[in-house]
Amino acid sequence: MSGNEAAEPQRAERPLAPTIWAARREWRMALELVDSALRTRDVHDWPTGDGHPVLVLPGFLAGPESTVFLRGHLRRLGYRAHDWRHGRNLGITPELSARLEDLLLELYDRYGRTVSLVGWSAGGIYAREMARALPHYTRQVITLGSPFAGHPASTRAWHTYRLLNRGPHHDALFTPEACAQRAAPLEVPTTSIYSRTDGIVAWECCVAAPAPQTENIEVEATHLGYGHQLDTLRVIADRLAQPEGQWAPYAAAADPAHEPAETVREPSAAGRRTARDRAG
Repeated sequence: MSGNEAAEPQRAERPLAPTIWAARREWRMALELVDSALRTRDVHDWPTGDGHPVLVLPGFLAGPESTVFLRGHLRRLGYRAHDWRHGRNLGITPELSARLEDLLLELYDRYGRTVSLVGWSAGGIYAREMARALPHYTRQVITLGSPFAGHPASTRAWHTYRLLNRGPHHDALFTPEACAQRAAPLEVPTTSIYSRTDGIVAWECCVAAPAPQTENIEVEATHLGYGHQLDTLRVIADRLAQPEGQWAPYAAAADPAHEPAETVREPSAAGRRTARDRAG
């Protein structure tokens, strides 16, 4: 079944957060990192970049160290990969949102080119809102396990977030109206990468509604491993390598060692194809 003919993955209105058992499997992120470190040494067969800037935003409670591997890989492919410059991600504030928009404009002015945004988990929520505010300066948005399409109570990080972020502003962020606005489609090409083996975020919250230039791609990754999981890296490289203004839905190109993930449109176990299925 082709990606364009099958149904979109279904999203629950308020899915449950992953179980404790699912969260315990997050230790596999170490194996994902080792696997990718060994298999990305030679980037000869990877799609190469055109030198445009890419801004990488970390997840909640994570900082620049969490995206070092991803940024280094993107630089070796030929991109100008940048950290978000704001240390550890402790949550959404108006002040930080404004600073990130300024950073996007700074990168655009420096290179004279639109900027691709790659956001991991909560970093993807920032990335989407930056693109929503500044679409003419944004080339595309790629989110990695980002719960933009639901309430953060469907994540195992919600209680910690509430402890660190209080007050009327934060309450206003999670009204039904605010959640619906965050889930609304963007004007720019958007790729939402999600995993049903995510032990932190309910995968249904990471799936975008159907819209032009919008796609959902399933991989088999831990939440803590998105930024260095091999199939995720291949999808990111493929999406970033598209010529500007010529976006098309993801169609995996053959890799002699391991084919990348396919856009998943079918939620049933019988009908869906993941990166692991294609690799077999």
